[in-house]
Amino acid sequence: MDDEFAKLIRRVNQPRVVIDNNACEDATVIQVDSVNKHGILLEVVQVLTDMNLTITKAYISSDGGWFMDVFNVVDNDGNKIRDKEVIDYIQSRIETSAGFVSSRRGTVGVMPSEEHTSIELAGTDRPGLLSEVCAVLADLRCNVVNAEIWTHNARAAAVVHVTDDYTGCAINDPKRLSTIKELLCNVLKGSNDLKTAKTMLSAPGVMHRERRLHQIMFADRDYERVERAGVRAVEEGSSRPQVTLLNIEKDYTVITMRSKDRPKLLFDIVCTLTDMQYVVFHGMVNTGKIEAYQEFYIRHVDGLPISSEAERVRVIQCLEAAIERRGSEGLELELCTEDRLGLLSDITRVFRENSLCIKRALISTKGGKANDTFYVTDVTGNSVDPKIIDSIRAQIGHTALQVKHNSSLAPKPPHQETTMGHFFGNLFKARTFQNFKLIRSYS
Repeated sequence: MDDEFAKLIRRVNQPRVVIDNNACEDATVIQVDSVNKHGILLEVVQVLTDMNLTITKAYISSDGGWFMDVFNVVDNDGNKIRDKEVIDYIQSRIETSAGFVSSRRGTVGVMPSEEHTSIELAGTDRPGLLSEVCAVLADLRCNVVNAEIWTHNARAAAVVHVTDDYTGCAINDPKRLSTIKELLCNVLKGSNDLKTAKTMLSAPGVMHRERRLHQIMFADRDYERVERAGVRAVEEGSSRPQVTLLNIEKDYTVITMRSKDRPKLLFDIVCTLTDMQYVVFHGMVNTGKIEAYQEFYIRHVDGLPISSEAERVRVIQCLEAAIERRGSEGLELELCTEDRLGLLSDITRVFRENSLCIKRALISTKGGKANDTFYVTDVTGNSVDPKIIDSIRAQIGHTALQVKHNSSLAPKPPHQETTMGHFFGNLFKARTFQNFKLIRSYS
């Protein structure tokens, strides 16, 4: 009965999205007004990040059963969103996503697909691991159409979408799927993994890929720091994200985060909080040229703030991991060439033979073209010798493989103290549900 009543409330109060290019001098302002539900903030942020929009500022409030958020966004070039078709599409996507009524067991970001088979991998990271995985898939006549690979804290996770090279469609034969799973598991266990290596073949309906990667690494406990001999430790100090937690008046736990700014940072943080069953009641996001500051007032879904020291430490560790997983570490290489079976296996083999470690990778194909991005370091985690890159480009092709960016040369965010938390604490306490109800009645 509760589910049916919730559905009725959402049908009567359809989401409203207002997109304004006049309210702010340097960004497009998107206001979302909707009945609140668990996960709605993630759904809205996911729509914005999937469209490669950068969120420069955000103000979040969802007290009293109503969700009313404001986002300042720009495109990849830092400009406002001017194209009317794009604006209409953003509005339609958010209204559809925020208004969708799912069961309580439903998940955020489910995207059905009959076109490919989704493979999920998790295990201990080591040099050459992606090369071995790609070689197995090529031998099994599996064509990689797109994939994303993350490494963090000595762990590796990947979501790989493959098709049958013969049919160009998803692989459905149970025997063949079993062989793929068995051989990939053998590769992941090849490093004497103390943890259990995992390979899973997903059903045709697959979750949002980046959210799934967060869940895989969270389940693999990558937030627990380890040190490996011969590998550069993560730098301490200002380059590490700074996360603090504070309980106020037994009502909320206040999380403040300061880190280097980058695309999709807000998505990664909200994704982790949602999967840990925390609700953001109030929040603000403010980004500069280098640094991002975020402040959230949260409770657990049971309505209580964080109450134990063990949980406080765990939340801090998980948020640090969420910020770091997608951090672009190393030299960025971009491959653009004709796609073919085994291309990824050949490219990653060349990287392995030249002692490169792939820290993160984004693989995509469209219209017969491969467009892949790799973030690489040497085996110790340090910058790659330019002579080695020149040699690799000579083997692969100078026009096919381009050097895009070296994150090790990027400026570090300055360490600064802030008093913003006190200001926004008073602001959020004043913005009650009654305030929003009044605003809505006059709008």
